Amino acid sequence: MSLYDFKMKNIKGEEVSLSDYKGKLVLAVNTASKCGFTPQYEGLEKLYQKYKDQGLVILGFPCNQFLEQDPGSNDEISSFCKVNYGVTFPLFSKIDVNGPKADPLYTWLKGKAAFQGFELSKEMGKVIYGVIKEHYPENLTGDGIKWNFTKFLIGRDGESVRRFEPTVTPEELESVVKAAL
Repeated sequence: MSLYDFKMKNIKGEEVSLSDYKGKLVLAVNTASKCGFTPQYEGLEKLYQKYKDQGLVILGFPCNQFLEQDPGSNDEISSFCKVNYGVTFPLFSKIDVNGPKADPLYTWLKGKAAFQGFELSKEMGKVIYGVIKEHYPENLTGDGIKWNFTKFLIGRDGESVRRFEPTVTPEELESVVKAAL
């Protein structure tokens, strides 16, 4: 199985085959509009603009599973992203990334790339750890998505996957993206 075997609904509700991104370097990100990491939209858009002509595509997957930080409708999310961050990379319909209703794409991604740790050397890593410990203690172990803005870099082959936790910024990812292109 590869990325190209999945079909998802875009933010407008239209079905998109991820095989449309065959040969591209794909960065899949579970996003949220009311999160401390929401400003990462700006960095993601800059990364997309800088490298899209070389084959990078960023796919945003809104998720409301972490303290309900993306409660809006798909239309509201789309508008928020465009107005506040100028997002032009593809956005998809809101999904679950964990639990019994987790989207199969995210089940596959979690199976391909293990949790990388909380980055307790960073202040936001400590904050996330504390919030998860308090609100979602079941997420402290295992390879589930821990928080919004977890990133998966999928190679041009659609199969190789690297995972980056929320505290890894788009700016920190640039050298990895550049090397993979």
